Amino acid sequence: MPEAASVQATVGDSEFDRDTAVTRRGPGVYDVDLSAGWTIVSAVNGGYLLAMLGRALADTLPHADPFTVSAHYLTASQPGPAVIRTDVVRTGRTLSTGQASLLQYDDEGRETERIRVLASYGDLGSLPDDVRTTAKPPAIPPIEQCFGPEDAPAPVPGSSAITDRLFLKLDPSTLGWALGAPSGNGEMRAWFGLADGRDPDPLSLLLAVDALPPTAFELGISGWVPTVELTVHVRCRPAPGPLRVSITTRNLAGGFLEEDAEVWDSADRLVAQSRQLARARLTG
Repeated sequence: MPEAASVQATVGDSEFDRDTAVTRRGPGVYDVDLSAGWTIVSAVNGGYLLAMLGRALADTLPHADPFTVSAHYLTASQPGPAVIRTDVVRTGRTLSTGQASLLQYDDEGRETERIRVLASYGDLGSLPDDVRTTAKPPAIPPIEQCFGPEDAPAPVPGSSAITDRLFLKLDPSTLGWALGAPSGNGEMRAWFGLADGRDPDPLSLLLAVDALPPTAFELGISGWVPTVELTVHVRCRPAPGPLRVSITTRNLAGGFLEEDAEVWDSADRLVAQSRQLARARLTG
């Protein structure tokens, strides 16, 4: 995985922006192309897909910034062409709500819904500065003391094309799984950014909450951990610079686990939170 880019891409002129681009075909209908560059093994990353749907909703609704986005992942998305259909549910002075579906065609040519989203959008720049919180930034060692996929002696399980597009440095204390000795704690922490140096914005936060290795690895479970449902709350517009992402799982039961994520920016602000339900492929 590359280090931070020497020539920094800008918002709107980044691989992330190009690969999440939507083309309006008509009112509420967008043509998109799901890039194979954001896959994990053969699966298109759920955070990347959510950012693409978020971009279509930003174009549909009168407000530009996602405040809360809830997605149900219905069927596995494949790289290639897709269609996003959006509807305006309600528009208000401070918040607007819309829904969106991403659809592809199956092998028989039938239209298949992949993801369905309900989201509320507003203007993050209009929020008051008052913050009252007990939340604290995660304790992650400096970037130079953390490790990325390029530091592994062998290919990291589950890593694939997406790792070439991310700047990801994992906290060593959450890397037991990579050494064959998972801690059992269900935690994952990392410095996060885009490999081309593009600064974070509200849409890229939708990617950040779902871009780290799954916490299931530290629980001793390997393999794909598909998302069933993911809800993201964007709390403020992130400052330039790398993000810190902390993800925890407290309960794995019946083959399902939750992942609670916090994303902190370079100004020590909690800029996004999420919870997802995922399926753990238990074996043995």
